Amino acid sequence: MQKRLLIVDDEPAIIKGLKFSLEQDGYLIEEAYDGQEAVDKFSSQEFDLVILDVMLPGLDGFGVLQRIREKSTVPVIMLTAKGEDMDKILGLEYGADDYITKPFNILELKARIKAIFRRANNTEERNKDQTIKVGNMTINIANRSVVIDGKDVNLTAKEFDLLQLFATNPGKVFSRESLLETVWKYDYLGDLRTVDVHIRRLREKIEPNPSQPEFIFTKWGVGYYFVDK
Repeated sequence: MQKRLLIVDDEPAIIKGLKFSLEQDGYLIEEAYDGQEAVDKFSSQEFDLVILDVMLPGLDGFGVLQRIREKSTVPVIMLTAKGEDMDKILGLEYGADDYITKPFNILELKARIKAIFRRANNTEERNKDQTIKVGNMTINIANRSVVIDGKDVNLTAKEFDLLQLFATNPGKVFSRESLLETVWKYDYLGDLRTVDVHIRRLREKIEPNPSQPEFIFTKWGVGYYFVDK
């Protein structure tokens, strides 16, 4: 089944180039040129992935991402300006799965898209009907859902991947470098702050008190590990 992608950018030339190139790989492409159009299209159609520019007229990319995360965990790749590290950090804070810096190589973007879809497919096949129970938390690998005290917890794709990795390897300490390599699955060009931001967001969602974690612990100077209590 063909994957549907939404490309959001206010530069027609960029959308035209991306659409042409990605359609050659068999993707179905919808485009939006401002934030409100993106929100409207996302609300009325089903998409498998969103490519979202930060700088948009009206509602900016962060605002669009917030709207998306209110209703969906669909993977989102943010497009950021060269050298704008704060945009990358904010994108991750708001729930982006990945980011790529303009100007970018289309082959790199294609590799990241394929890695996201390949990881999702492999995980689904490998973990059918698996459920992990840790204390008051139930992790359903098959449908990628998390329930704590009977309430659904809305995780992004990357947050779930991290939690699944931790929960299936209790007690094992993962360095930030190894988490980048294992969870992102390719030669990721980001920095280690990406891991820290995702860990912090994950803790905020699953820990009763993120400052005193019960599940994900920090081993100072080494990395992070999970306690199966």
